[in-house]
Amino acid sequence: MNRAAKISARIKKTWRMLGPGVITGASDDDPSGIATYSQAGAGFGFATLWIAIITFPLMAAVQEMCARIGMVTQEGLTATLKKKYPKSILYLMALFSFPAITLNIGADIQAMGAVANLLIPQIPSFAFSILFTVLLVSCIIKFPYQKLAAVLKWLCLSLLLYIVVPFLVHADWVEVLKSTFIPTIHFNKAFFEILVAILGTTISPYLFFWQATMEAEDISHNHKKIIINKRILDNMKMDIDFGMLFSNLVMFFIILTTGAVLYKAGIRQIDTVGQAAKALEPLTGKLTYLLFAVGVIGTGFLAIPVLAGSLSYILAETFHWKEGLDKKFHEAKGFYITLIVSLIVGLLLEFLGISPIQALIYTAVLYGLTAPVMIAVIMHIGNNKKVMGEFTNKRLSNVLGSIALMLMSAAAIALIYFQFK
Repeated sequence: MNRAAKISARIKKTWRMLGPGVITGASDDDPSGIATYSQAGAGFGFATLWIAIITFPLMAAVQEMCARIGMVTQEGLTATLKKKYPKSILYLMALFSFPAITLNIGADIQAMGAVANLLIPQIPSFAFSILFTVLLVSCIIKFPYQKLAAVLKWLCLSLLLYIVVPFLVHADWVEVLKSTFIPTIHFNKAFFEILVAILGTTISPYLFFWQATMEAEDISHNHKKIIINKRILDNMKMDIDFGMLFSNLVMFFIILTTGAVLYKAGIRQIDTVGQAAKALEPLTGKLTYLLFAVGVIGTGFLAIPVLAGSLSYILAETFHWKEGLDKKFHEAKGFYITLIVSLIVGLLLEFLGISPIQALIYTAVLYGLTAPVMIAVIMHIGNNKKVMGEFTNKRLSNVLGSIALMLMSAAAIALIYFQFK
């Protein structure tokens, strides 16, 4: 076998090993997340690039705990909470999750519609939003889990567009390196609000539920009986690390692009991802604009099934409904009805006059309040030998998890403070 064939074989083997981790990481960079990163770059240039270095290990640690819990228990987080913890925690999570995830879905659908309208102005944005919603509902109901997971995995490649875009613009790479490794902090309300928004966008509770459930689903769909061992856990960790690294790289490059172009051009306020795409066109040319816009639509198709699916799993496990993306509609009616309702309610936000930026603010508040609680619960489960047996957290997981808990708690306090200031 020649060198090229060996490299090709290695890439194919790695691609096959990637699964829930890379899908979870890529779905974190949804259209509403792209809007947040675009605002960070437009408003503060390269000043927030250093956050990507901090969020990567924290995201990886929390998602690895969730994945391990799903693999060991072969259940989602909600089912584990229901069996081992007070019902009040479970109901609180469900109560906060429905509006938060629905608002997130609504913001993503609006962003996809707005960007599609920029590409084809003859068709109004609301028509695109309706079309995308119908397509998403149809695909999620029609395709079984394995096929849906394969489609989502390939959609992850749409995020590569955001890694290409910065090399099409003129960036000061010395300044980029300085901003990446030397943290910049502006002690004002606007800067701290964008820091909180980035943290809320990257370390989101719905990802915790999705990760655990998908690991459990992967095991249940494997025809061979899987015995959890070091090799399987190492493969899972590689998948998680790759997914979270990919997610943070995309965040980094979107901030870099908008910082290099919009901030330098004096465009300091971006409220929607559509505005970001439109602002790029006259400054960087058609190709950059098209890549940015197409990436938004691709990430929407990737992220919305994850958002809606995580909500359906939460409610199905809470109320003991039949669940699973591998089941037909008539076999899991409550599960699929929740999924459909979340998408329709999200779509209706556009017609109710709730702007994407309003939806994102409300979502950030709800995620900010629930994330610290969920991280604390995940760490407790991860260290509970009655649940995890010999696969409890290692010291590094606990250290990084504790830092994530403190950081998200501080972010939640800051978020509440800024809402009432």
